[in-house]
Amino acid sequence: MAAVSLSVSTVKPLGDRVFVKVTAAEEKTAGGLYLPETAKEKPQVGEVVNLGPGKRNDDGSRQEMEIKVGDKVLYSKYAGTDVKLGTEEYVLLSEKDILAVVS
Repeated sequence: MAAVSLSVSTVKPLGDRVFVKVTAAEEKTAGGLYLPETAKEKPQVGEVVNLGPGKRNDDGSRQEMEIKVGDKVLYSKYAGTDVKLGTEEYVLLSEKDILAVVS
């Protein structure tokens, strides 16, 4: 998986791509122990920031996306491309890599 650092103000995904702001990883365990950076797992939950127009069907029409901006989603662990905008971390991934909408 590639990591990209950008210095732009907006990102507009194409096709069925989704731009997700990564939720920060847990800093301590359920038992109260603090985790060092090397022991933290890659987050798999984030908030949808922007969507592409949707996948194009064989007849040329667009398939509507099942998610919307603001949804909190669970995505595949090694899916997409990591993008860093300033200090914020994002993931650009395909809609098929989103496993569930969580609340």
